[in-house]
This record gives sequence, structure tokens and C-alpha cells, in this order.
Amino acid sequence: MILKSSLFYFIILLMAFVSCSDGNSLQGDQFYNNKQFEEAITAYSGVLVNDPKNVKALYNRGRSHEELGNLDQAEKDFKSALTIDSKNVQVLMSLSNLYQKKKDNEMALQYANYATEVPGAPAMAYFLKGRAYHLLGNSSNAMIEYNAALKMDDEFSQAYYYRGMLKLATEKNREACADFKLAIALNNSEAKSASAEYCQ
Repeated sequence: MILKSSLFYFIILLMAFVSCSDGNSLQGDQFYNNKQFEEAITAYSGVLVNDPKNVKALYNRGRSHEELGNLDQAEKDFKSALTIDSKNVQVLMSLSNLYQKKKDNEMALQYANYATEVPGAPAMAYFLKGRAYHLLGNSSNAMIEYNAALKMDDEFSQAYYYRGMLKLATEKNREACADFKLAIALNNSEAKSASAEYCQ
């Protein structure tokens, strides 16, 4: 009887713990969506106290740090998430984007490449790889990756814009303007500015 009571008590505690963790995580998501990043960090940290291997909470806390400009703390959270789930394409892409912000384009390329190696990787992974090549001055490989991204998603405005900028740099002005036009049709404001400057 005591054993059954103890087991029942343990199950109740476990359910309370899971409910509490989920509640903190959902609260963190709400804070994040409302751009209350400090509060989101506190909520996700609450989840991680009891569940330190929660990849979602680590990733989301990292994104919150990134939004606040705490790039080193974001990097730490992303890498912690990656040690738990090494094939998490979202984390790999976020690390690539983070290193681009830190002006470390070699590392940005490395993590984008890891992301494209994950089966079912999205167009964004190829775009990030293309952007890293672009920033490293490797135009031919950048073009290959931008084309791959657009083959997967023909409404990817950023990829049209960046491919247009790459074409502009390689003196393919007419093709660049065609890409800007496609990006503008998808409401890309950067392409609108580029078109006004280079395509008149």
C-alpha cells in the first residue's frame, strides 16, 4: 500500500513537473513572439533548470539572446543544443546566421554546409551557404547555392535579391535587374532600393 501510494505521489509530481516545464516553455514562446526577450530568457531558463537537455528551450533562449545582441550567449546555447541533437537543421542554420553576424564567414559557411547535409534541408540552408560563399568572394559557388535555394522555393525573395547583387558584382546588370524585379514582386524592400539605384 505504501509502495502504491509512493508511486501515485511520484506520478503526480512528474505530471506537475511536465506541466510546469511546458507552461514555462509556452510562456517563453509568448514573450518571444511579443518581443519581450528578457522575459523569454527567464522563462526558458526556468525550463532548463529541471530539463537541461531540452533542445527547444536551449534553441529558443539562444534566439532570444541573439535578438538582444548577446551573440556569445546565443552561440553557447546553440552549441549546447547541437551537442544534444547534432542534426538539428534549425540550430545549424542559426549558427551559420550567427557567425555571419559576427563577421566569421568561414564558420558561417561550415555550419550552413552541415545544414545542407541533413536530409530534407530547407531552401534557407542553401541560401545561407550561398551567402557565406558570396561574402567570402567565391562567386561561382555562391551562384550554385542561390540557384539551389530558388529551385526549392521559387518565392524566396532574399535569394533573388542576393543573387541579383551577385550578378551586379559580376557585371550581369540586366540579369541582376530581372532578379530584383522578382524580389520586388515578393515585397523585398532591399531589392526595391537596389533596383532604384542600378536599374534606371
